[in-house]
Amino acid sequence: MTTDSDLDPDRAQPKLFSALLKPHRALSHKAFLTLMAALGTISFAVGIGFWMIGAWPVFGFFGLDLLAIYIAFRVTFARGRASEEILITPNELRIRRTSHRGDVAEWVLNPLWVRLEKIVHAEFGIERLYLVSSGRRVSIANFLGADEKASFANALSAALDVARRGPVYN
Repeated sequence: MTTDSDLDPDRAQPKLFSALLKPHRALSHKAFLTLMAALGTISFAVGIGFWMIGAWPVFGFFGLDLLAIYIAFRVTFARGRASEEILITPNELRIRRTSHRGDVAEWVLNPLWVRLEKIVHAEFGIERLYLVSSGRRVSIANFLGADEKASFANALSAALDVARRGPVYN
């Protein structure tokens, strides 16, 4: 005998809020290759010019500069693999953070007891967002800008309010 009851633990909970946050990346892979080709061409041409006037060590330093730029962009692209997923159902608020190395940290909180804490700077807007519950404080949305954090905080607050009101029966 099966019943469709709200007390059934196996019943899927409706999603009240779901967000996947990823750091913004200014360059695509194709744009990165184009930039590196342009910088390489310019460095090579200017380096040859220095070589011809007798300042041959400068040619090597242009190569080192190009290598440093390449490494900096590769580190930036690697850090872009980080993500943060926030899911709210009537029974739980789940935060799943994946680092750029693939390490996963997960927090599960009760949405009835969670409050959103904002650290606001008078000039720059929202600097930090925290979810606070039962003495735990979890920082969220760290790689968003101030305006994006404000928009995200409004949407998250609305979803928490819906979770606190409870399910609506027709």
